[in-house]
Amino acid sequence: MTEKTGVRRETADANHRRVTMSRPASFWLMAGIWALGVFVATAPSPLYRVYQAQLGFSTITLTVIFAVYAIAVLVTLLVFGSVSDYVGRRPVIVAALAVNMGGCALFLVAHSVGVLIAARVLQGVAVGAGDGALGAAMIDLQPSGSSLASVANSAGNSLGQGTGALCAALLAQYAPAPTQLIWWLLLALLAVAVVWVLVMPEPGTRRPGVLGSLRPRVGVPRPALAMFLIATPCLIAAFALSGFFLSLGPSLVLHIVGSSNLVWGGLVIFLLTGVAGVATVAAARVPARAAMLAGCVLLFAGTAITFASIVTASGAGLLAGTAVAGVGFGLGFLGAVRVVSALAPPGQRAALVAALWIVNFLAFSVPALIAGWAVTRYGLHRTSLVYCVVIAALAAVAAASIVVRVRARSRARRAPATVSGS
Repeated sequence: MTEKTGVRRETADANHRRVTMSRPASFWLMAGIWALGVFVATAPSPLYRVYQAQLGFSTITLTVIFAVYAIAVLVTLLVFGSVSDYVGRRPVIVAALAVNMGGCALFLVAHSVGVLIAARVLQGVAVGAGDGALGAAMIDLQPSGSSLASVANSAGNSLGQGTGALCAALLAQYAPAPTQLIWWLLLALLAVAVVWVLVMPEPGTRRPGVLGSLRPRVGVPRPALAMFLIATPCLIAAFALSGFFLSLGPSLVLHIVGSSNLVWGGLVIFLLTGVAGVATVAAARVPARAAMLAGCVLLFAGTAITFASIVTASGAGLLAGTAVAGVGFGLGFLGAVRVVSALAPPGQRAALVAALWIVNFLAFSVPALIAGWAVTRYGLHRTSLVYCVVIAALAAVAAASIVVRVRARSRARRAPATVSGS
């Protein structure tokens, strides 16, 4: 009897020792894996021109390869976006990492358009499955009353995109095996991430009803619906611009700068998304609505500068306009996520995060697909100019909707005082 009791105690002690990661450490692990997933998904962007030269496909095919990723994200979010609310965060995150490793493996053997599309589909499934779980896990693990999860969400997304594109471009331009080395390195990082997730404590809870959660639905809780609708134009403007730069940005900078160096393509993506990440961190204490409004204004200004640089064929202007738009992207995304996620009940957080990303990836993919088709009909120059006009109009509408909302709330707060004073 004593021996059995001793064995049970040793087993309990071993299990206790196995889970040693603190909540703050677990939070930053989730933030790092979030950024890593976006890094992996953005790494192909500066390589599209290399694949296009090797395989001889058209610009519309390039945007299809790009957009199929976003479609896979959307479908996966619709089906699995809230599943971590039922089975826990860790199993979903581990599965997403494993699928992402499969996508990297396909890129290693990508010798046809079909394999490239399959690799992008796997990346989309990985991001779609992981986004809801990782975003909800960060909210679960952040300090009480903090908005750190929103900052890490926004900054991780933007910095992951920017560094993914720039690192892939640098390796492709200056390292051996331009379409191989990056995927070997990312496979190793994803494997390490799996190990770390397996030793962290489960941040969420489990409850029955997982099969019912697989029905495609957009999970916007009623308390968050009004602000979700107000934030939507801002998100569309930001992610439509991001989708254009991640698909056709390298081709545009080549058109303006006149250089075939792949680093230019990675740099212009970094200036949009990497600068967005820095702006997100710098504006962590800015009120959510103020950040969203400032983001829309800067998106308008950056897009206007980009429009002028395309007209004048100014490489410096293109880089400057992209950087200004990047600040707007970061502030707008941060404000939108913070103002909406704060209104979600704990049990519906993953569903709300999924709904946000459904809007983001629709804006990310559909306009880029239309632009890819337009390039084949009207050329890159004209298409880029029209795209800038559309983004500027969206940013202006978004800014106006925020101002109207703020003024309406202000009038509503003053109304009782006026009535009582009369």
